[in-house]
Amino acid sequence: MIDFVPLWTVILGLGVFLYVMLDGFDLGVGILYGFAPHTTARNLVMNSIAPIWDGNETWLVLGIVGLLAAFPLAFAIIVPAVYFPILVMLLALVFRGTAFEFRFRDSEHRTFWDHAFCYGSAVATFSQGVVLGAFIQGFEVEGRHFVGSSFDCFTPFSLFTGVALLFGYGLLGAGWLILKTEGELQAWARRWGFRCFIGVGLAVAVVSIWTPLADPRIAERWFSWPNIAFLAPVPVITAALAIWEWRALRGTAEVAPFLAAISLFAMSYLGVAISLWPMIVPHHFSLWEAASAPSTQAFLAVGTLFLLPVILMYTGWSYWVFRGKVRADIGYH
Repeated sequence: MIDFVPLWTVILGLGVFLYVMLDGFDLGVGILYGFAPHTTARNLVMNSIAPIWDGNETWLVLGIVGLLAAFPLAFAIIVPAVYFPILVMLLALVFRGTAFEFRFRDSEHRTFWDHAFCYGSAVATFSQGVVLGAFIQGFEVEGRHFVGSSFDCFTPFSLFTGVALLFGYGLLGAGWLILKTEGELQAWARRWGFRCFIGVGLAVAVVSIWTPLADPRIAERWFSWPNIAFLAPVPVITAALAIWEWRALRGTAEVAPFLAAISLFAMSYLGVAISLWPMIVPHHFSLWEAASAPSTQAFLAVGTLFLLPVILMYTGWSYWVFRGKVRADIGYH
């Protein structure tokens, strides 16, 4: 019988990464929006993501539905464990999305909708960071059920990862704004990108030390022989990418800051995957143990493998259509 677990692992992993990369930068733009120097700058910042922000959230739906369909046991444990931050995240995303429309139609309360856009982006990002931190630390499970409370996900580590993700998405957002703007606004984005980069660097260093100290299994994965030799390129490449990002932000390159930020996220994503592989419910259930029946995965794969290229094509097409610099004379309507 064909094993569909590797296929669904790739699909789910791709969906989560694309969501983090794409919705990450537009959430980052929203976070930086609150620091824009004047109204014209805020208009340009919002216009830079207005045509594509809602399409980016397609990948969030794919990730959640893919987890439910292909790994139902993991879904049944993880979602109750992080129910509260997920609820807050969804409410913040709704509030943020509403701000897109009402900011241009309700001019009397534009300041309110400006705050809604910024704070909605920040709260959604922080909530995602809390979910990530709780996932890395693991959940209290007995048998096949989560037996902890809804507030177990709030730990010093998960709160720290929430703050760290604010800097990470801010760095992605600054890279996008450097790519899409010019002149004074681009210089402003570089300054904020460098500040976020410092925060990301400190966060990566702290998490890299904190996780192996907190969990001997992760420490053994990274530092036992011969693993340490095989995995040594990961921190080396990450350090090289950090240098690239630093030089790109301090220089005049427009594409490099965004690409370097994406690459740093990719290496961090890889680091989490290495630390936890092959567990999908950390320390309790592997991908194969949490998977649905092979017949179910096969049936779902048919539709998904047809739909996934369509999603990729229309996503690529939307970015192509709205390529180039955003200008004050092209608005969001």
